[in-house]
Amino acid sequence: MVLRRLRVGCEFAYRAVIPTPTVFQVRANDAPRVRVLREEWSSEPVIAVRDYRDLYDNLCARVILPAGRSNLRYEAVVEVPDSVEDADERARELAPDALPDEVLIYTLPSRYCLPDMLGNEAWSRFGAMPPGYQRVQAICTHVHDHLKFRYGSSIASSTAADVNESGFGVCRDFTHLAISFCRALNIPARYVFGYLPDLDVSPDPAEMDFAAWMEVWLEDRWWTFDPRNNRRRKGRVVVGRGRDASDVAMATTFGGPWLDSMVVHAEEIG
Repeated sequence: MVLRRLRVGCEFAYRAVIPTPTVFQVRANDAPRVRVLREEWSSEPVIAVRDYRDLYDNLCARVILPAGRSNLRYEAVVEVPDSVEDADERARELAPDALPDEVLIYTLPSRYCLPDMLGNEAWSRFGAMPPGYQRVQAICTHVHDHLKFRYGSSIASSTAADVNESGFGVCRDFTHLAISFCRALNIPARYVFGYLPDLDVSPDPAEMDFAAWMEVWLEDRWWTFDPRNNRRRKGRVVVGRGRDASDVAMATTFGGPWLDSMVVHAEEIG
């Protein structure tokens, strides 16, 4: 198998009035598909980092941001396959009673994904289509065409129903809407968050940020779909998976520190 080497990571600059417990989800977390060769945390001032895994088996880091200004950096060198994600247009949907117990949770409403509110539209648009991989792809194509990508067009409380009505969003909004349509059709779909470098595609002129996409359960496994880019890509490095963005927040602070800046990078290295 041909492999490509990437450098991925991020840096946060905070100001806090008091010491503030914080959880970060930014670590590469997709073994064995992604092999982590090296990773490290660094900070100014020195901050202790303690790792744990959450209920979705995501790697998380617990820290206490000190009072005053602090910078926290994470960087990893990883190897990824030189190939796009798997696809199979013959992959079948399963009836709800045939789904594995552990994927049923991904058919239910969650904070941002609202299949109950979007059910009528989902069935009217996609209900008559043959079930399976191609129907999920049709959902992604519709969301990709319906929403226009615009920074600042949604806020932390914006749901899939909100962005469906406004017609604007960022990658997490594209993903929440596609997940909602899938769940409304009883297709298990989960939110995925991570790094997405510009490998063998035209460079995105926008500033690098974390990316969001989804995985959908068809037949006997999860399949990757990307309603934001609507194409299969190389180099995805998963950080976390969950019901929606609320389960994989890059930073959860138990207090009110100010985030002065955030930088994300993901690029190929020799």
